[in-house]
Amino acid sequence: MTAVPEHLKYTAEHEWVSVTDGLTRVGITAYAAEQLGDIVYVQLPEVGGSVTAGETCGELESTKSVSDLFAPVTGEVVEINEKAAETPELINTDPFGEGWLFTVRTTEEADGLLSAEEYKGLTA
Repeated sequence: MTAVPEHLKYTAEHEWVSVTDGLTRVGITAYAAEQLGDIVYVQLPEVGGSVTAGETCGELESTKSVSDLFAPVTGEVVEINEKAAETPELINTDPFGEGWLFTVRTTEEADGLLSAEEYKGLTA
């Protein structure tokens, strides 16, 4: 089974979130990265733009397919991971670390964020 860090929250669309002082860092889970295969291109939301919980805010392209990236929270994008955009394979090799995607100044959390245990149940 793939790693599912206990301190994070998850979405049914396989994103993870880490909230610190009203800022939410977002990435995709190791499970999603494995399902996608080798990620070769990442389109992230623009810094200064807004994202809405549950809506598409970017995409991930792999050697297998193209997958939408959904915003797990509503708010203003304050940072994107340029390193992951320039070196998409980081998302496959370190999805919970160097492969994070973007950070949002959160105004509203998505309904139905999952605990690690609930996410494990979803992907079992």
